[in-house]
Amino acid sequence: MHTGTNHIENRSFLAAMNRRGVVLFVVLILASVPLFWIGLKSLGAAWSTAEYSHGPLIPIVSLYLFLRELRQTPLPDHNPSDRWTGVLVIALSLIIAVFGNIAHIADIVTYAMIIWVAGVVLVVFGWGRGHQHQLPVLHLIFMLPLPQILYWKLTIVLQLISSVIGVWLIKLAGVSVFLEGNVIDLGVMKLQVAEACSGLRYLFPILSFSYLFAILYRGPFWHKIVLLLAAAPLTVLINSLRIGVIGILVNSYGIEQAEGFLHFFEGWVIFVLCIAILFLMAVALQRLTPNPKPLSEAIDLDTQGFGAILNRIWGIRPSRSLVIAAIITLAASGAWMIGRGGETRVMDREPFALFPRDLDGWSGVGSLLDPEIETVLGASDYLNINYTSATAPSHINMFVAFYENQTDGSGIHSPEVCLPVGGWEIFTLEPYNVQTTLPVFGGFNVNRAIIQKGLSQQLVYYWFEQRGERMTNDIKAKFRVVIDGVRTGRTDGALVRYATPIVAGETAADADARLQGFLQNSLSALPRFVPL
Repeated sequence: MHTGTNHIENRSFLAAMNRRGVVLFVVLILASVPLFWIGLKSLGAAWSTAEYSHGPLIPIVSLYLFLRELRQTPLPDHNPSDRWTGVLVIALSLIIAVFGNIAHIADIVTYAMIIWVAGVVLVVFGWGRGHQHQLPVLHLIFMLPLPQILYWKLTIVLQLISSVIGVWLIKLAGVSVFLEGNVIDLGVMKLQVAEACSGLRYLFPILSFSYLFAILYRGPFWHKIVLLLAAAPLTVLINSLRIGVIGILVNSYGIEQAEGFLHFFEGWVIFVLCIAILFLMAVALQRLTPNPKPLSEAIDLDTQGFGAILNRIWGIRPSRSLVIAAIITLAASGAWMIGRGGETRVMDREPFALFPRDLDGWSGVGSLLDPEIETVLGASDYLNINYTSATAPSHINMFVAFYENQTDGSGIHSPEVCLPVGGWEIFTLEPYNVQTTLPVFGGFNVNRAIIQKGLSQQLVYYWFEQRGERMTNDIKAKFRVVIDGVRTGRTDGALVRYATPIVAGETAADADARLQGFLQNSLSALPRFVPL
């Protein structure tokens, strides 16, 4: 009778321990939410776009991979002694997340969140077992948006590649076509390969699928590498085929072939075609093995027993490392909530609508950008004025894009990557020092470019006006945003660009003199609109 009582008491004690373990685990998860909140919000915003609409599926797929690994391995140790590595990983992730919050950069917070998840896995399982379950955690990267600066550079590159290959396919069909940047000229009409047609909306989900496909594939390791690496070039080539087909259809049947449902349908056909080709590659790779398997056996899609594995969460036991992980996560979130609260510092400024139109003999006329370009630009406010003078042989375009916050998904797009899209070829690009008599500006470096389209040439000056400092490198400017966001709470900034045609009969030096003379007149008003 005494033995039976002890047995019941032991079962009650273990049940109570497990409840405490689960409660600690839930506290750990909930404690992380305030610190990762701006990252979670940015994910929601990114997932509402076409490029990242696959995002909500990624955590589900990662959970599937995780359950699959648990099913194939023995039960873990209930009390592993090597959990402290996980606590260190969690501490590192919290430091990164706090930095991202202080700098107001959601991308940093989202990457810290994935590191935090990796640390939680190590705390629950210990290093010896936990490091074996990091592939599903790594898969979570595919739910994150690319950093904005990398996104735009990759978009421009993919647009140009897709345009070139698409035009080559159109020529193969016997259609007369000419390419200017990403504008496909069919003679009677022109097609612009927009950002949405760069292939990014297919690249991210297909990369995710190929990663999953490589993990589930039963075959030699080099087969997995081939399937994984094939995703990017396959997506670009198939997207180029889509652009080529649209061009041929538009040439034969009209512009409506590039719009509406058909455009959407062609996109889905391309996605399905890429997936089908990956499956065919898997079949071909199996044929190269000594004992090939049918594809149904080469791909592990069995989900049997997942319900029982999910119930193992009730077996989480309390430990000092789990307690410390919950405490430091709660402390980091609490300190952040009590502290700065994640708000950026907004500077007082005048809207560009009030920028002077008459500047010492120069008269300006403002114009709005196309709605599509405005959307891509993503600026809080912008200035686009053509100034003319009776004494100057050509006009000067002054363009300024101001961003109140460069860390909320918007950001400056460098002319270095944007100009080729419009068909302008960058003939020369180099740093150039300009001198002004304005005390606030003095002498500073700009990017000086000569761009060319056909026989037309323009001289361009541009720089990044970053909270009183002029910068010529967009990547350095982005890092400076991080530093200033932490140091002062300011993340505003602007792109300033001047351009003037180099007309017949004049040299680049003549255009330089015209731009530098105009700088003196226009920069004195700029600090009212772009805070220093």
